[in-house]
Amino acid sequence: MRTYKAVFSDIDGTLLTSEHIVSTATIEAIASLQKKNIPFVIISSRSASCIYPILKKHHFQCPIVACGGAWIEDMNGRILSNEGMRRQTAATVIEFMTEKNFDLAWGIYSGKNWITNDRTDARILHEESVVEVESVEGTVALLPDDAVVNKILCMCNPACILQIEEDLKEAFPTLSIVKSSSYLLEIMPAGMNKAKGIRKFCEIFGIATEDSVAFGDNYNDLEMLYAAGCGVLMGNAPAAILETFPGKVTLDNNHDGIPVALKDLGMI
Repeated sequence: MRTYKAVFSDIDGTLLTSEHIVSTATIEAIASLQKKNIPFVIISSRSASCIYPILKKHHFQCPIVACGGAWIEDMNGRILSNEGMRRQTAATVIEFMTEKNFDLAWGIYSGKNWITNDRTDARILHEESVVEVESVEGTVALLPDDAVVNKILCMCNPACILQIEEDLKEAFPTLSIVKSSSYLLEIMPAGMNKAKGIRKFCEIFGIATEDSVAFGDNYNDLEMLYAAGCGVLMGNAPAAILETFPGKVTLDNNHDGIPVALKDLGMI
């Protein structure tokens, strides 16, 4: 059996149950890995500041790959990588979406800053309640000129999201624009994704990517699942993914899919 040296896990729909908690069995599995000096790494489209409440709530520490691969920090909070688009590029994208009057709310992630366009919008209020962090209402002008914008998150009307995605891809072919749920679109620099995040993390820590395990449940996890030595799809993934994914499938996020798979792999 292969000896794996790192485990990466998405958050929503993977690490967290539908009740937005980490199960006791999963916490115990993380502790077991850490005792063996196997890093358990949270990898998410969330910003680092929107991941910290999970760690605090469940009383554990681990490295973080945030903003879909753009931001990496070790378990002590030391920043190891910070990539993104120029502030002006982000401003141009937002100006385009405003002119098109798309049915969406947006948020800018830059380092530990989270700026949104309208904190009274129900979609932003919902996102704040999910991540348990309050955003700052404003524009990209709140950031310094040399700021790195890791990601723009668009919270769209689900009925319009495919058209919005198509229009954005046509207008900004050099950016990575990915649908991560029925209502979320993520805009990042070209080539930025979770697969790049795990490759960068493994490079920093001297781990071969093929010696890693990755857990995910949605479209924006697929590149990561294929990049890892063992990609594990959660049983609650969309049917279209479950029907075509060639790799390992575990139980859903409400039935300890992560620890079940780790036991099957002989890691805990």
